[in-house]
Amino acid sequence: MKKYAMILLTAASLLGFGVAAKAETRAEIFVKLPFQFLVGGKTLPAGTYKVSRFSGDPFGALMLTNYDNTAAVFVLPSSIADASSDKPQVDFKQVGGRYLLSSIQTEDFVYNISIRRSLAMVAADKPHDTTSVSGSAGGS
Repeated sequence: MKKYAMILLTAASLLGFGVAAKAETRAEIFVKLPFQFLVGGKTLPAGTYKVSRFSGDPFGALMLTNYDNTAAVFVLPSSIADASSDKPQVDFKQVGGRYLLSSIQTEDFVYNISIRRSLAMVAADKPHDTTSVSGSAGGS
């Protein structure tokens, strides 16, 4: 009986280590934004943001969290591509004086964010510029 208990304990420990190792591979970046911006229909204030995956699934939702004022939003990327460099950054489209989050690059992936059609249509006749802001990778 002790032998089966030892095997069960060993298997449970190995599974626990596998979960812990997977949690350590979550990509996080930190970025300081000097302007308010729109994402997912929500306006977020300027500040320092942590961008992280909501789960271990790299194709799942991202979470943007501003610890200065507890603003947060979940973002579901419209597409994902492999990162061409390991330099984390976020990109924005400027429409009518407002910044719309268009992509987030972590060390592993580029997450493209769909800009709401209604907002894009309202601002379609205004000039469009693209702005990038670099971030730093976090360890977690």
